[in-house]
Amino acid sequence: MTLRWIAPGIWMGLIFYASTGAGSAKSTSRIIGPFLRWVFGPLTDATVSSIQFGIRKTGHAVGYAVLAVLCWWALSYPLRWTRDAWQTRTALRAWSIASVYAITDELHQSFIPSRQGSALDVLLDACGAWAGLMLVRAICLRERSPKPGEP
Repeated sequence: MTLRWIAPGIWMGLIFYASTGAGSAKSTSRIIGPFLRWVFGPLTDATVSSIQFGIRKTGHAVGYAVLAVLCWWALSYPLRWTRDAWQTRTALRAWSIASVYAITDELHQSFIPSRQGSALDVLLDACGAWAGLMLVRAICLRERSPKPGEP
């Protein structure tokens, strides 16, 4: 394992930790609920529950977007944010790593009493990973290649 895989490995560890009871809806509601009520004032329990659900699902997508970008970065060594750096094959490899990890993460959650594994969450995670890679693509393709004779 080379050093460039440390960041994706740490991120996978954070995802794994979030998949334990510490990241369950019951645990996170102790933080999110009071925060929402502090920011927005009195809210019904149903409203807080709906917002918390949205925050948790957004967390899935964003977490796997970050993982896919970190995997792309590790696979694209040395990193250059240019047109030449973007390769669909590398992006597909990064997306595959993130998606397979999403599957194993949901399997892991199915063994945690306060959690449950979900195929829909795997789909959400995979879509988040793809969105992260599309952001990388947009950044890379935005950078114009130098014309002949330019530095």
